[in-house]
Amino acid sequence: MAVGGEAGGEDGMRRRGCSCTKDDFLPEESFKSMGNYVKALSETPHRFMDRLLTRSLDTAELHEIKARSNHEMKKNLTWWDLIWFGIGAVIGAGIFVLTGLQAKEVSGPAVVLSYVVSGISAMLSVFCYTEFAVEIPVAGGSFAYLRVELGNFVAFIAAGNILLEYVIGGAAVARSWTSYFATLCNRQANDFRINVSSLPDDYGHLDPIAIVVITVICIITIISTKGSSRFNYIASIIHIAVILFIIIAGFTKADTKNYTPFAPFGVRGIFKSSAVLFFAYLGFDAVSTMAEETKNPARDIPIGLVGSMTITTAAYCLLAIVLCLMQPYPQINEDAPFSVAFEAVGMNWAKYIVAAGALKGMTTVLLVSAVGQARYLTHIARTHMMPPWLAQIHPKTGTPINATIVMLAATAIIAFFTKLDILANLLSISTLFIFTLVAAGLLVRRYYVSGVTTPADRNKLIICTAFILGSSGVTAAYWALSSENDWIAYAITVPIWFLATLALQVLVPQARTPKLWGVPLVPWLPSASIAINVFLLGSIDRASFVRFAVWTAILLIYYFLVGLHASYDTAKEYGENQAAEEYKKAEEGAVSATNYG
Repeated sequence: MAVGGEAGGEDGMRRRGCSCTKDDFLPEESFKSMGNYVKALSETPHRFMDRLLTRSLDTAELHEIKARSNHEMKKNLTWWDLIWFGIGAVIGAGIFVLTGLQAKEVSGPAVVLSYVVSGISAMLSVFCYTEFAVEIPVAGGSFAYLRVELGNFVAFIAAGNILLEYVIGGAAVARSWTSYFATLCNRQANDFRINVSSLPDDYGHLDPIAIVVITVICIITIISTKGSSRFNYIASIIHIAVILFIIIAGFTKADTKNYTPFAPFGVRGIFKSSAVLFFAYLGFDAVSTMAEETKNPARDIPIGLVGSMTITTAAYCLLAIVLCLMQPYPQINEDAPFSVAFEAVGMNWAKYIVAAGALKGMTTVLLVSAVGQARYLTHIARTHMMPPWLAQIHPKTGTPINATIVMLAATAIIAFFTKLDILANLLSISTLFIFTLVAAGLLVRRYYVSGVTTPADRNKLIICTAFILGSSGVTAAYWALSSENDWIAYAITVPIWFLATLALQVLVPQARTPKLWGVPLVPWLPSASIAINVFLLGSIDRASFVRFAVWTAILLIYYFLVGLHASYDTAKEYGENQAAEEYKKAEEGAVSATNYG
C-alpha cells in the first residue's frame, strides 16, 4: 500500500479513491497463506513483546501513519467550530434523561453535586487531552497519544474501549431520542418500540426510530465535516436557547421545599451518580479527533475544548438545580424528566419546547459522536490493528466513509435492542478507564524521553506512577466494599497518593517541555485526574464490570489472533521499529534530530 512519497506510480494509480479488495482487509504477510498464518501464530510471544515495548513517534503519527489513508482530511475547522462541536457533543441524553433517573433513584436533589464531581473529573481530562491534541494533531485521539507514550498493546486495549464507548454512547442517545420524540407526540416511549416478549426485558424493546435517526446522521456525516459543523452549531444555538428557557422558566416555578431532604441517599449516592453521570460529559474527546482537520491546533484546540467544557458544566449544574426545585425527587419522570416537570407545575405547553430542544441536543450529540468515532477507527486502521480498508479517505468528500458506515451500523444494532440504563453504566467504565490511561500517558510524556531520562529517573517515575495508580485503586475498592462511616483506609491511601505525586515532582526532572501548549500544574493535575477517575470506577455496579471484562476478553482474542500479527507486519514493512531506534540515537546525539521533525 502506498505511503507518503511512495504513493505515486502504478500502486498509487490503482489505489486512487476508496477500493474494496482482499488486500484492503488483510494485506499483511502473515495472512497471505495458511502456512504464513501458522508461522505467525508460533511467533506470538516474540511479536507480543515487540509490540508491547515499542512506542510510536510523534512524527510517525503525524506523517507516515496519517499518509496510509492515501488522501488528506480537509483542514477547515476553527476554534469556533470546535466550541460548538464540544457543546453539541456533550449536551444530550446525559442531562435530559440520566438526570431524572439518578435524581429519583440514586442521589436526590444532590444530583447537582454529582454533576460538579463529574465535571471536575472531565475538566481535568480535558486538560490532559488538550496537550496531546495540540502536540499530536491527528485523527487518532487518545489511541494515537497512547501509542506514542504507553506502546501499541495498551493503545489497542484503549482503542477497543474507545470504539465501545462511542457505539454504546451513540446507541444510548438514539434510544433517548425516541423517548423525547414520544413526549412531543403525547405518547409513551414504548408506544414507538416493538415489544418482543421472547427476549430478556433489558433487550426486548426494539427501537426502529433509533435506526432511522442514526441513518440520517450517517448520511450528513459522510457528505462533509464542514457541513456537519455548520449543521451542528446552528442546531446547538437553538439548543442553548431552549436550555436558557428551561432554566429561566423553571426558576419561576421553583419551590425550595423540594430540596428537602437534599441528599436522601447520602454521600455514597452522590458519588454513585457521579460515576454514571460521567456519561453526560462524554463527547469532548471526539473534539480532539478533529485536530487533524483544524487550521491552527495550537490556538483552536485549547479554546475549543476548555471553552465548551466550561459552558456545558455550568449548564448541567443549573439544569439539575432547576429540575429538583420544580418537583420532589420521588416524582421525577425517568424517561423525560424536564418535559414532565413542566407539565406537573402547570406549564403543559412548555413540555413541547423542552422535548424539541432535547431532540435538537441529542441530534447534535449523535452527529459529533459519528464524526469522532469514524476518525478514531480510521487512525486505528492506519496501524493495521483493524483492517486498512477502514482507513480510506474519500478523495472528494475528504471524509472516512468506510469507517463512518461501519461504526454507525454497529451503533444502530445496539440501539435497536438495548435499554438505556444498561448502556450508561457500561459506557462510564470505558470512559473512565480511557481517561485514566491518557492522564498516565501525560505523566510518561513529561517525565520520560528515550535517551534523555536516566535509568534511575525512569525507575523513580515507574515507582511513583505505580503508587499513584495503586493508592487510587485501593481507595476506590475500599469505597466500593465498605460502609459510608468507614474512613480509616482513606487516612492511609490518600497520603500515599499525595506523597507519590510530591515525590514525582521533587525527585524526577521533567524530560520534555511542551512546544505549543502544556497542561499546568504537572504532575498534580494528571495525578488528580487519575485519582478521581479511578475513584469513580469504584461506584459502578458489579454487572457492568462483568460486561466490561467480557468485552476486554473479546478484544484480547482478536488482538492475539489478528491485530498483533497485522500491526507487527506493518511495522516491519514500514520500518517503524527502525525509526524508533534511529530517533533514540538522535536524542542521544548520534544523528541529527532535525531529520525527524
